[in-house]
Amino acid sequence: MSDIIAKKYVKALSATMDDAGLTATFNSLEALIPAFQEKKFNNILHSNEVSNAQKESFVLSLLDNTDAKFTNFVKLLSANGRLSEIPSIVKELSNQIALKNNQYEGLLISNFEVEASQLEEIEKNLSSKLDASIKLSNQVTDYPGIKVEVESLGIEVSFSADRLKSQMAEHILKSL
Repeated sequence: MSDIIAKKYVKALSATMDDAGLTATFNSLEALIPAFQEKKFNNILHSNEVSNAQKESFVLSLLDNTDAKFTNFVKLLSANGRLSEIPSIVKELSNQIALKNNQYEGLLISNFEVEASQLEEIEKNLSSKLDASIKLSNQVTDYPGIKVEVESLGIEVSFSADRLKSQMAEHILKSL
């Protein structure tokens, strides 16, 4: 539900703002994301004792953006009780900006640290295959292999050592 609401607000923003305005709005809203990790901030946003106007002025006081369209956007969110949707709006706005610029971010998940030169080579090859600019960051987990995820494009490519072993064993058994 939150994603649907965020898409509607981002669609409205895209219709009324140019690319520079969207980027400025994204940067301003993204600066609020750490505040959503704070319990006190969330208590204020969800409190029935604090009026929407007070919530609106509180959120605007945390931001440097004084653009009239941006201020009106925050006022609209406040009037509709949607200030808590800002993280979802930021995520959707990030996806829309990436789509417009043909630039995407993804993860390379492995159980070891991948060298920067290797990461750049993978980015280069993936970018040429997808005809888009791909930026990957390495995430070290206990995954037994290598997996590349570009969520906004719906792409997941993986190489698992366990899967390779099982396929080799299956191939050997078939040949016998």
